[in-house]
Amino acid sequence: MTALLRYQTALLLRSQRWLAPVVLYAAFLAVGVQGGQPVLDSLAYAAAALLPVGAWLVRICVTNEPPAARDCAAAAGGARRAHLACLLTAFLAAAVLGTAAVVAVAAMSDAASTDHQTAVARGPAAGAGLLAMLVSALLGTAVGALTSRPLLRSPGRAVPALLFGVLIALVTAGSPARVALTELVSGSRDGVVPVPVGAFVGALAVAVLAAGVACGLSSRRG
Repeated sequence: MTALLRYQTALLLRSQRWLAPVVLYAAFLAVGVQGGQPVLDSLAYAAAALLPVGAWLVRICVTNEPPAARDCAAAAGGARRAHLACLLTAFLAAAVLGTAAVVAVAAMSDAASTDHQTAVARGPAAGAGLLAMLVSALLGTAVGALTSRPLLRSPGRAVPALLFGVLIALVTAGSPARVALTELVSGSRDGVVPVPVGAFVGALAVAVLAAGVACGLSSRRG
């Protein structure tokens, strides 16, 4: 698996297809996150924006290889392991991007509540933001896994399904992403740093299930 992860990481970096989602994410943060804003509110904004980026990165990773190269990787390491390496590479890329965003947002934001009347500890706030980022990265990976090859091969179906899946993950009541973001916003309003561990566990379970379905089908559909 380590060799497959190194291969997929090198393939992602050399393809430069990661530039579009990363630049778009950076632009989104530059517009929506300003210095002096409440730190928890800003982290919630940054975490919400990471979810579609994570799904986009999955689509990039699972479509990066030509069919012949994909067949070679599957023959060498197994179709399931090769597909899992694509998903893990996308998740790790989203997690690294989210971690960098947490550092930047926590440094430039105001360590205070929404009304700027209650102090909020910057370190714990960054930790809560990091958990929210991981929730978004996991759910983005799940959405990407269920809306890309091998489940959906046609871009005309896969891309709208991906966008719809991202929307559902962000707005559906009980969704781990919505729970994590709501906890950050509520914590900012009350001046209390939340710990969205439950949302993280839920997102991890959804991501594992989605990855299992996608990897299981990859060995059957090629």
